[in-house]
Amino acid sequence: MQHNSTFPIKQNELDMLRDEATSYLKSVQWEQSQRAKNRENGGKDDSILLYLSRANNGNSTDSVSVSKTVLELKRRLLPESVAIPLHLNETLYALQEGITLGLWIRDSYYDASGLSGLSERKSALDNSGKREYESKMQTATAFMLFSIAYKILHELRDIASEDLSVMKQKFAGLPEVSLLSPMKGISCCLFYYDKYLSHPEIVGSDKDVADFTSVYFEALISEIQQRKATLEYTETIVDRTYKLENSDFAVSGWENVFAGAAKSVEFNKIQFEQIVGNRDAKHFARRLTERLLSYDFVAKKNPFQELGGFMPVFMGYGIPGTGKSMLIAAIATRLKAHCDALELPFLFHPMPDTLISTFQGGSAEKMVEWMKPLQDPTKLIFAPIDDAENNLQERTAQGVSAGVKEVIGVFLRYTEGAYAVNYGNSSIGLFTNLPEMLDKAVISRVQGRFKIDGARTEHDFLDQDYLWWNKIEKTLPSFVNMQDPSGYKYLADQGLAKNMGDILKSVEKPSEERVLAIYDRVEAKHKANEHAFYAQLYLDMQKVFPFFSSRDVRNIQSAISLRLTDFDLEEDWFNTPEKYFKKDYETKFNMLQELMRSNMKGLNFSEIRRQEVVRYLDNVATIADTDFKRKVDQRIDQMDVELEARKKFENGR
Repeated sequence: MQHNSTFPIKQNELDMLRDEATSYLKSVQWEQSQRAKNRENGGKDDSILLYLSRANNGNSTDSVSVSKTVLELKRRLLPESVAIPLHLNETLYALQEGITLGLWIRDSYYDASGLSGLSERKSALDNSGKREYESKMQTATAFMLFSIAYKILHELRDIASEDLSVMKQKFAGLPEVSLLSPMKGISCCLFYYDKYLSHPEIVGSDKDVADFTSVYFEALISEIQQRKATLEYTETIVDRTYKLENSDFAVSGWENVFAGAAKSVEFNKIQFEQIVGNRDAKHFARRLTERLLSYDFVAKKNPFQELGGFMPVFMGYGIPGTGKSMLIAAIATRLKAHCDALELPFLFHPMPDTLISTFQGGSAEKMVEWMKPLQDPTKLIFAPIDDAENNLQERTAQGVSAGVKEVIGVFLRYTEGAYAVNYGNSSIGLFTNLPEMLDKAVISRVQGRFKIDGARTEHDFLDQDYLWWNKIEKTLPSFVNMQDPSGYKYLADQGLAKNMGDILKSVEKPSEERVLAIYDRVEAKHKANEHAFYAQLYLDMQKVFPFFSSRDVRNIQSAISLRLTDFDLEEDWFNTPEKYFKKDYETKFNMLQELMRSNMKGLNFSEIRRQEVVRYLDNVATIADTDFKRKVDQRIDQMDVELEARKKFENGR
C-alpha cells in the first residue's frame, strides 16, 4: 500500500494526553463477558484460564490498577530495594507511552473520519447515523489498540528477550477484546493484562515483565489483524502515515506491524574455507557481502546500485548435499563479522518454515510480516529462503496449495512494483535443489544466479576428507597413519577466486544440446562480437523456449553489469574504515568509479558478454528440462522395478 500523506505526531500534543494515560494505569474497571468467564482450554492452560475466568471474584464489575500491581511485583521480586527494578520501570514507561500515543491516534481518527461530529449530534442521529457512529467507534477503538500495542512493542524491542518461546508457552491467549469504545477497549485490555501479571506463574523476575508485556501486546496486534477485514470507514487509516516527531517511530495503516521489530536469528558460524568446491558460489557470496557493506545509512542508498552491481534477489542452486545450508551460514558469518567490526546493525532474516497457513489469507499475512522488515533502511539485511521450492513452487503445477499462491503473490509485489522499496541494504537469496520447480515469475525476479555443485576435482575430495580426519588427528595425534599427497597443500584450492574471469575462462559454448544447436546456427550467420549475434540468438531462443522474454534479457544485462563491478574492495578499507566505509555517499561512489575504471582496463566487453549469455541460456534450458527429465527417470526406475519383480515372480522367486 502506498501511503500518500505523512502527518506528524507532535510531542507537545502527546504531553497533553499523558495524564489521561496515567489515569488508566492507576485504575480501570471491567465487567467480564459470560463467554470470557466460560472459556476453557486443555492441558497446561487450564489453571491460568480458570484464574482469568474468575478474575472478578464473583462481582459483576472489578477494578484493577496496573501501577499498583507493578509495585506489588517490585515488593515480591526485590523486597529490600527502594527503587523499582530497571525492567519493571522500562515496561511501565512503555505502557504509558503506548497508551498516550494510542489516545492521540484515537483523537486524530475522530477528527479525520467525522466521528467527532457524530458524537456531538449523537442524541439526534437517525438509525443510519447511529449505525455509522457505532461502526466508526469500533474502527477508532481497533486502530487505537493497534497503535498502543505497536508503540509498546517498539519501546520494548531492545529490552525484551530475543527468544520469547518460554513466555509464549505460559501465555493462554486473550479471553476477550472489546472494540465497543476506546474507553472500554483500554479497560478490557489492561484488565486482563493486570490479571496475568498478578498470576504467580507468569512473573519470576523483572525481565519476565518485559517479556510477558511483549507477548501480550503481540497477541493483541494479532487479534486486531484478524478482525480488521470486518471494520468499516478505514480510509483515513490506510491512506496516511503518522510519524512521531524526533523519532524513527511511525504508524502506517495496519501494515508495518512488525517492521523494525524483527530480530536476527542465530546461526552456526562457518568460514568459506570450510566449504569445499563451489568456487562460483563462494565468489558470488563474497561480492554480495562487499556490496551490502557499501550501503550508505545517511543517504539511504548503495553506490553499487548506481554502478549496476547490486542484487536484491539472487539464487543458488544445485543437487542435494553440495553445501547450500553451509553457504547460507558462511554468508551470514562473513556479514556479521564485518558489521561488528564496522559497528553496523545486521539482520539475519531467514524465511520461517511455518509460513504456509491453512487459513485463507493467513499465508499472505505471514508473508507480508516477513517481507516488511526488508524495507527497514536502518540495517543491513540478508534474507535467505532455504529449500525455496517449498514456498515458491510453480503455481500452475497440480496440487499447489492456495497458501503457496498467496506467498508468491506477496513476494512478486514486494520485489517489483508499487510495494517494492529497495535501498540497497537488503538481499533475498533463494537456495534450492530443484530450481525447475520454482514459479517462473519468481525465477524472473532473480538478478544473480550461481551453481552450488560441491566437490568437483581430486583436490576438492582430498580437502573434504582432510576437514574430517584432521579433527581426529587433533584429538589423537599420529592415529591417522596415512600418507599425504605430494605436491598439494591441503585447502590450497578452497580460497576465493580473484574474479569471475578465473572461474569462467573455460566457458566456450553452451553445454545444453538445444541451446548449443541454436548457438551454432546463429554463429554461422554472425560473429559473437556483433550486436546482431545476440538479437538473433534471443529470438531463436524464444522460438524453442517460449517463456524466454525481455525480462531474461534484462537479467543477462544485470549479470554483465555485475561483471563490470567484479573487483575487490581495498583490504586497507576494511582495516581502516574511515578510508571508505565511513565516507559520505558521493565520496564512496567516486572511489568505486575509480576502482571500476581501473578494473575495466583488463576486461574485454565482448568476451564477458559472451560468457554471461552462454551461462544464462544454459541455466534457462537446464531448469526447463530438468523437471521433464526427472519424471522420465522416475518412470524408467518404476519400469525397471516392475520388470525385475515380474522376472522373480515367473522364476518362482
